[in-house]
Amino acid sequence: MKSPFTGKEMIPMMEWRKMEYRKEKFDIVFHYCQCEDTGEQFEDEHCSLLNYNQVVNQYRVKHHIPFPEKIKAIRERYGLSAAKMSGILGMGANSWRNYEGGEVPSKAHANLIQLISLSKNFTLYLQQFSELDQKEKSTILKRVEKLDDDCVDFDDQLLRFENQPDITTGFRSFNREKLFQVIQFFAEELKPFKTKLNKLLFYADFVHFRDTGQSITGLKYTAIQYGPVPNNYDMLFGALSAMDFIDIEYSMTEYGEVERIVPNPEYQFDQSKLAESEMKVIKFIANHFRSTSASKIAEISHRESAWRDNIEEKRVIPFHYAFCLETI
Repeated sequence: MKSPFTGKEMIPMMEWRKMEYRKEKFDIVFHYCQCEDTGEQFEDEHCSLLNYNQVVNQYRVKHHIPFPEKIKAIRERYGLSAAKMSGILGMGANSWRNYEGGEVPSKAHANLIQLISLSKNFTLYLQQFSELDQKEKSTILKRVEKLDDDCVDFDDQLLRFENQPDITTGFRSFNREKLFQVIQFFAEELKPFKTKLNKLLFYADFVHFRDTGQSITGLKYTAIQYGPVPNNYDMLFGALSAMDFIDIEYSMTEYGEVERIVPNPEYQFDQSKLAESEMKVIKFIANHFRSTSASKIAEISHRESAWRDNIEEKRVIPFHYAFCLETI
């Protein structure tokens, strides 16, 4: 961004500040550009959006307001259009569509959305409060009756990675579809050893958070001896292997037995499952570390304050460390 006073490129800056949203204040890493000659500060479009996303995401977490992904998933589960959901709940005609697009619901609407996420509550609301005619109600109710809120697949080994979005998940609920695609992309492009894949996932999620204020996969990351890794990464890759989503090749090296992650030929990377910003980041990460060995990328990750500040107690790494990545 160029200074309106001098025409020179301004200096990108960031610092902790309090930012107000809906009469509440939150601590964020505030991004801005500063004119070197005058000291004047400006927010370009990118800085403004990144600052806004940070404060809004904290507001959502504090008040249990669902994120757009969950709002969309609720609607799709019931097989209804956004306009129909708005009509059933007595919202404005475009309200549900706007909430899926990122607009933050009022607390009253947020509570209602959380309430009807359970099919039994949605059924009750539809029966007692909806103004739809009886024929249309019956059609929807027949569809909803087939759903079971209590149906839990205890054999699903990825259930343990389901988390409420917060700063430790990059303000993203665990998204297995996006995780599948990111791993598939790295496996097809690089066929990395497990150590390297752990770091590729870390950098992909943290760089995307640095750029947008949200991670890609919703994984949590922990600082361990060999650098930042997804929480319970052995169980994660074991589950993906058991699901035949990835193949693991074992080989002996001077460091002992190592595991290489390779794509299962029955699956192919599907770019349509990822947003444009997510594709941009994973391509950048793959190219940046294409020729970097597993031991070298581990050494690189040790330079990050995200690892240095948390390794002593092997803590989960909050995503605000994305704003002080030093090696990429």
